[in-house]
Amino acid sequence: MVLHKVGNKLNNEPLKLSPAPFALHGDISNVLLKYFTTHFKSSQTYRLFNEIAPENNFVYGCVKAVFDNPDELYEQSVNIAKYLYEVSEHPNIKSGELYVTLLQRCFAEGEVVRALGIFKSENKETYLKVFPSGDGFEIESELGININRLDKGCIIYDKEAENGYIATVADMSARGGEAAFWMDDFLSLRQRADSFYNTEHTINVCKSFVSDYLPSEYEMDKADQAELLNKTANYLKESKQFDLERFNREVMEVPELQDSFKEYRDRYRQEYDVDLSDNFILSEQAMRKGQRVFKSVLKLDRNFTIYIHGSRSRVEKGVDEKTGLQYYKFLYDEEK
Repeated sequence: MVLHKVGNKLNNEPLKLSPAPFALHGDISNVLLKYFTTHFKSSQTYRLFNEIAPENNFVYGCVKAVFDNPDELYEQSVNIAKYLYEVSEHPNIKSGELYVTLLQRCFAEGEVVRALGIFKSENKETYLKVFPSGDGFEIESELGININRLDKGCIIYDKEAENGYIATVADMSARGGEAAFWMDDFLSLRQRADSFYNTEHTINVCKSFVSDYLPSEYEMDKADQAELLNKTANYLKESKQFDLERFNREVMEVPELQDSFKEYRDRYRQEYDVDLSDNFILSEQAMRKGQRVFKSVLKLDRNFTIYIHGSRSRVEKGVDEKTGLQYYKFLYDEEK
């Protein structure tokens, strides 16, 4: 591992480079391993990106050099530290320790590969040290790094080099104007079009199509929307693989809706520059994350909020002849 200290150039803080790799020994290796690898909770994966080619991404060049020759670790860590220093141009970006380490025997989509870890610690916390002194105890305070909180990190796996490798990222302090610098300015990451990516965007397309597009184009009330959302959710839960043609037949059913959904999905792809596949394995992690999208909520003025999970045939809508107020009638077997 190589350890450097990267300040904020805009705030005239220095860049301090270590003269040699950091010698790992004893229990510190296990402590650092826990610190580096237990904070990547999301299943989203990324790639090192450049508009022309991955080779034009600065970090990509450094990573590839290390994978090609591990003896390059120190030299490339210096290049990475200098580059991070140059792009730390927002005044709120904190100075911190930069760790660059070569990780062996990592798992990436079913394969055991090497990986290069780039981590940064920015925040210090106060710790108490209690120790015996004569017949009593002494207490001292000390600033240190909380190993249960990794401020920023990226693990880049030696896999799919031609597409910018596979990367996972962590950023615990991604708020405010400085939020984009780690992923965008420094690493230049783009989300990979894997199963998580396709599932997540497909959920978003279905939700916006039913909730936003259909009410403006067709006469569709909230109960009809709820039924279509429920049918969409059931299809995704019961299917291991998404197939656009099958989805249209089983969920949209009506040819007019099928055509509208395909056109809406194509516009979504263009507007958000998303490379959606027509056939892909559904991601369980993305499904769990998107469950709240399919909550069918019927809000009536400020008086009632109703969650609809059942069949549309058990919901009737009308207008009261005496008062002119609208109403819904719900049919059920038993009260629970």
